Amino acid sequence: MNPQRPREITIEMIRTHLYSAVVSDALDSMGYRNQSPDVALMAQTGRDLLVGRCRTTLWANMAHTDPQPYALELKAVDACQKDDVLIAAANGSMRSGIWGELLSTAAMNGGCAGAIVDGAVRDVTKMTAMGFTVFARGRCIYDSLNRQRVIDIDVPVIIGGVAFAPGDLVIADADGVVVVPRAIEEEAIGRAWEKVHAENVVRDEIKNGMKALAAFEKYGVL
Repeated sequence: MNPQRPREITIEMIRTHLYSAVVSDALDSMGYRNQSPDVALMAQTGRDLLVGRCRTTLWANMAHTDPQPYALELKAVDACQKDDVLIAAANGSMRSGIWGELLSTAAMNGGCAGAIVDGAVRDVTKMTAMGFTVFARGRCIYDSLNRQRVIDIDVPVIIGGVAFAPGDLVIADADGVVVVPRAIEEEAIGRAWEKVHAENVVRDEIKNGMKALAAFEKYGVL
């Protein structure tokens, strides 16, 4: 069973047909076994699905007054394009809500698909009403001013032991977050597409009465 891959698998096709676990399985099969952060990043707003390309920001806690508050984070947000996902690598800090309504509004203007925050967010009700999807560690009422700031943008960052590089494909849903390095994206997504097709066949066979072991022995898919 080797279903034909489409010539091109678009971001919208990935949103519709794929999911984080099957992409992780495809990466496993290629020897990339550490592509999902080992921290809990849960949907705080919007849909429980986020697919797009990484636009990265690196954050740090502050112990002094910020002479240029919000400067780099606003630059990153204003640069967002269609299907970007804003990645906020804040080392899990819950010191402030570093992402909220106004940043979401500005990001959406550029076509940003959502944000993944290794830290806290706020303005959850308003972001939910906007339909802007944010995955994060949790929530914090405090503003980031003089508590946290962006110290670099558009650079590789680490979240939960996993590298996120600008332009990498990222998929987040109820099962977790997985990032696909751009250099292997075509092969990984192609394999994921084939596995989804195979899983659909196996599911139908089991529904029709085939035993799980027999289905696995026949198709090699689980």
